[in-house]
Amino acid sequence: MSELKDKVVLITGADGNLGSGIAHVFAQAGASVIVHSLRESTRANELAKELRDIGVSAFQVVGDICSEADVDEMIEAAFQQCGNVDVLVNNAGVQPVISLEEMTVGQWKQVVNVNLNGTFIVSKKMASRMVHANVAGSIINIASVEASIPAMNHAHYDASKAGVKMMTRNFALEFGKYGIRVNSVSPGLIDSDGRLAESWPAGYQSWMAGVPLRRTANTQDIGRACVFLASESASFISGHDLVVDGGMSAVAGW
Repeated sequence: MSELKDKVVLITGADGNLGSGIAHVFAQAGASVIVHSLRESTRANELAKELRDIGVSAFQVVGDICSEADVDEMIEAAFQQCGNVDVLVNNAGVQPVISLEEMTVGQWKQVVNVNLNGTFIVSKKMASRMVHANVAGSIINIASVEASIPAMNHAHYDASKAGVKMMTRNFALEFGKYGIRVNSVSPGLIDSDGRLAESWPAGYQSWMAGVPLRRTANTQDIGRACVFLASESASFISGHDLVVDGGMSAVAGW
């Protein structure tokens, strides 16, 4: 694949399993990759090296997506290193598990702050920089099928992803006049490390029994969806939520 040759992508939370997988798919498509992590990490360093080893340019930026100052520095560093950024993938997020009965206001706020507010801050500042640099770029937000279908003990996560899904449409509405496309990808259950059947057997078996394609997603499934939305093949797609769930959302109840 070379559909993103000469393009530059910034992926937040790229040192996690999903972010790393997305980064590899973009690299396979020919893009230069900017690896973001909250702080300096061994995994981020390893990922950047892995990408360089397959022949693409890879850079690293560090910062808290909930801090406007950090995000300003991240974006400035990205443009300084690469000249421009064509694609932003807002992947960074948190997914703790706790019931509403036990959840504190602080726990609710922390998830919403990272998943929704952090995504807003990075999107707003990147979109503004794209406008200033005259880049008709693409912003892709990682949402979730749980933005539409609630899951037990995930109220704060589900609400935050529902916000991301609608915010995506608002950004598409308001930044489209600059040629900037904004979409989201809503994954179903992802077996990001290949060990989900062992670490969560009950959930894994329940999913496998209900999803029409009878498998979980892997990180490449999500990465390929992001690459498609970033590519010329999706040049007239904006404000769309691409569901990648093996048909689960077509099932009446799960």
